[in-house]
Amino acid sequence: MPRGPRLDAPGVLHHVMARGIDRQIIFRDDRDRDDLLRRLSDLVREHQLKIFAWALMSDHFHLLVQTEQRPLEFSMRSLLTGFATVFNRRHGRVGHVFQNRYKSIVCEVERYFVELVRYIHLNPVRGGIVRDFDALDDYPYTGHSALLGAIPRVWQSTDAVLERFGRRVGWARAAYRKFVSEGVLLGRRPDLVGGGLVRSCGGWDAVKELRRGREHFVADERVLGGSRFVDQILSEVNTESRLEEGSVVPDLDSLMDVVCGECGVTSDAVSAPGQARAVSRARAGLAFLWIDYFGQSGRQLAIAGLRPGSVYKAARRGRKERDRWIALVRPVSDKVAAR
Repeated sequence: MPRGPRLDAPGVLHHVMARGIDRQIIFRDDRDRDDLLRRLSDLVREHQLKIFAWALMSDHFHLLVQTEQRPLEFSMRSLLTGFATVFNRRHGRVGHVFQNRYKSIVCEVERYFVELVRYIHLNPVRGGIVRDFDALDDYPYTGHSALLGAIPRVWQSTDAVLERFGRRVGWARAAYRKFVSEGVLLGRRPDLVGGGLVRSCGGWDAVKELRRGREHFVADERVLGGSRFVDQILSEVNTESRLEEGSVVPDLDSLMDVVCGECGVTSDAVSAPGQARAVSRARAGLAFLWIDYFGQSGRQLAIAGLRPGSVYKAARRGRKERDRWIALVRPVSDKVAAR
């Protein structure tokens, strides 16, 4: 069955998993692991993601993240492509490093947040990477050690996790550690990563109850949450879709002309160095529309004087006038669709 489009919106919690192609090892040494962590810290610093939990295994990794304004797919594309390029160069190989499509599950926060933190951080214990639970406390390649203060990670959102276990840091860490230790005996959790019906209904027991009765429920393989949450997230994401159904992506030159006309500048001015207010606004509008609304790559903008990171910063500025830019470009997209 073909997979549906990814679900995403600002502030959504995702459990993300990426695996090496054909289950091949993607972390051959600590330099590989440290490279991925550096890239994760960059995403946080650029306000693309908040990271609550993570674990690096040998052939895959897990993340529990919350998206900010930039869609998850662009952050993951940057993360995986950058890592794969360096990995291939370091190890003298060519070709794909990761499976074609990473896996992401939208999660209901109140119901599953701490459960997912525990599940993700226990992966090295279940996988035999560390000898036992005690060894996990100072293991450097999972977020558990950062939550305990053993290995600080300034980019990891530890406060958001610990505040659920206590007001004082020391007590919260002790309560968190006890909670995670109790998860060792639970083993693997198919209700957290298994089929869509199991996830969306809250586990196998809930599925059995539903099959006994006639209750209405909504299930989706991309969602971990109760039926009401699944229904809500699908409605919200469909409403907030970046690109309206039937719209077509215009060519970049046409988009540039429309934005420049709105701002009263020339395309040459946008492509040249300079920080004039009108030019900066045009760059912001162009970047927002091209990257966020039409879902295209920032590299394709090729605006002189702007590095890829600066292009995404411009897109963030453009979001401040989101409705204005979308209203401006809608006739252009409709015109292209009518051809």
